[in-house]
Amino acid sequence: MDLGIKGKRAIVCASSKGLGRACAMKLAEAGVNLTLNARTQETLEQTAEEIRRATGVEVKAVAADVTTEEGRAAILAAEPAPDILVNNAGGPPPGVWSDWGEAEWGSAIKGNMLTPILLATAVMPGMIERGWGRVVSITSGSVKSPIPQLGLSNGARAGLTGFVAGTARQVAKHGVIMNNLLPGSHETDRIDALMNAIAAKEGITAAEAKKRSHAANPTGRFGFPEEFGAACAFLCSQHVGFMVGQNILLDGGAFNSTMG
Repeated sequence: MDLGIKGKRAIVCASSKGLGRACAMKLAEAGVNLTLNARTQETLEQTAEEIRRATGVEVKAVAADVTTEEGRAAILAAEPAPDILVNNAGGPPPGVWSDWGEAEWGSAIKGNMLTPILLATAVMPGMIERGWGRVVSITSGSVKSPIPQLGLSNGARAGLTGFVAGTARQVAKHGVIMNNLLPGSHETDRIDALMNAIAAKEGITAAEAKKRSHAANPTGRFGFPEEFGAACAFLCSQHVGFMVGQNILLDGGAFNSTMG
């Protein structure tokens, strides 16, 4: 399928590896020019070069902390007029409610709620002026089905979801489409860290924890980043003009519900 976005320009956050990298690669395969962002310069530059070689699109790499005003300014200086914004950030650490005070909540809200909101509000006026834009925010399956040990993520990402729900319906008439993409467990460094945490807590090996988690999913496995990236690219395409403010769950059927 032709996604109809060849020649568009995109900012993809947290895109040096994992799900963000997969989204960037699939957008590049559709002919989108990219500005990638992550904190680690070496890994980011390596990813940028791999995407350039594989697809031939223009790829800029901005090593910066997107949760800071300076980091966001650097990204927007590199790409001041994006057609597409993919919001993405690593989640806060697992724990229990009694572990989290004001500092922990402040960090989670800053990284997983305020940062994507501020980026979106920075780029959407230009999108509105040009009459076309796509904002895809990667949140989490925990927005629909809370994960007890990820309470910080549950709360912060739910706040972002509420912002998108209202704002998407205000900007859609201008050709700017906002949706959220909710990953379940995928084969990434993040899931490896969670498996290690479960293993340590329960006195089992990480491999045993992963095997048990695989068995609990209707597909018998975790998702592949490439699958997730393809879904992200579709949400950035010309074909979603009537899909507004939705929460698209990619979890292999782990969330058990009839009506979503």
